[in-house]
Amino acid sequence: MIDQEVFFEHLKEQKEKDLPFVAYRASSVQGDLIRAFFQHSAEIYKTSDFSEPGFVVAPFDMEKEVILFPKKKCEIHETVFQDNQEPGPAHGDQGNSHSNADRDKHIELVQKGIDAIKQGQFKKVVLSRKEVIHSSDLDTLLLFKRLLKKYPDAFVYLMHHPKVGTWLGATPEKLLEVERNRFRTMALAATQKYNDTIDVGWGEKELEEQQIVTDTILENLKDTVSNIKTTGPSTTRAGGLLHLKTDISGEIISPKENPGKDAMHLFSGDAIHLFSGDAMHRVSTLKKLITALHPTPAVCGLPKKEAKDFILEHENYNREFYTGFLGEINMPQEVKRSSNRRNQENQAYSSIVPKTSLFVNLRCMKITKVSAEIFVGGGITKESQPEAEWEETRNKAGTMTAVLDIYRKIE
Repeated sequence: MIDQEVFFEHLKEQKEKDLPFVAYRASSVQGDLIRAFFQHSAEIYKTSDFSEPGFVVAPFDMEKEVILFPKKKCEIHETVFQDNQEPGPAHGDQGNSHSNADRDKHIELVQKGIDAIKQGQFKKVVLSRKEVIHSSDLDTLLLFKRLLKKYPDAFVYLMHHPKVGTWLGATPEKLLEVERNRFRTMALAATQKYNDTIDVGWGEKELEEQQIVTDTILENLKDTVSNIKTTGPSTTRAGGLLHLKTDISGEIISPKENPGKDAMHLFSGDAIHLFSGDAMHRVSTLKKLITALHPTPAVCGLPKKEAKDFILEHENYNREFYTGFLGEINMPQEVKRSSNRRNQENQAYSSIVPKTSLFVNLRCMKITKVSAEIFVGGGITKESQPEAEWEETRNKAGTMTAVLDIYRKIE
């Protein structure tokens, strides 16, 4: 743990050297624990099997590269974030975020999606767009601090890599958490504005959308996990928005072979950890879980293939990391044995187990030298209204524009 000022100075130096790093809220249980991976070189590392410890940033289209910040190639620092000062301006000159042409284009896209649903091509599709805020000299560290303050319950991150760009966001949706043989995920869908209460009603369209997402996740997981439990749906708040959420948990199916038959070495920094065949199975199962869940119906649609094909053909822009996922994979953590009065010496022992915690990359933006590109979208069903879907994207864009101090106006 290092001092907060030193932590952010290190981030600033890394950015000025144009070296890769990712900083994020690792926990908010007892204050904001902020963790950062500082990569030693500008090399771009990738992963396809999700076996190595580190931090991953994956695109919407998994056929493209998944970026890895390997633990063994990075210096990791932590701090407790506290900021009671009002931040100053985070931007230089600004331009308007959208026009009537943007509105018409998105409404036309949504109508195409509705028509395709009515023709039986798929049941749901998630369609998105990009707002470009023309703004020079954005202070990304200041924006990161603003997001941390404004969205205390979200997974907030800032990522920079000279070969893929600078991204930051505040997402409310966890894709997957795996620890030992336990997993947790969630089904998140439907949106409405927050107006001082979470005690709200939901329409048929939103309830149907949420049930579709939940049922699809359960179906996709059935061959990989067991003892699945669901809780919800319930209303959850994410900044100025409300969503329907269903929590899903269960156990990873154990390997049929003898768990101790095989073993493997997992590298983390300079340490080498030996894992049993059961742990090997969890590592291989991690990829199966990710493949089963991503992209979720909440960011793609269903059936998955047909919805994804429609998105790639008709959205006419590259989502890049928007609606992808990011977070820690296979990060070693110490787990102490539970207290046992009859065998007190057990308390002196602990084990190292890998933990994975991944989040869907929603409510995010890409920062360039001259602009902030904000990515927003919404789920489309046969009951959707194109004009209402446009307004929903405007509300979602507010998560990012709020930290830019930008008040949007249609020309």
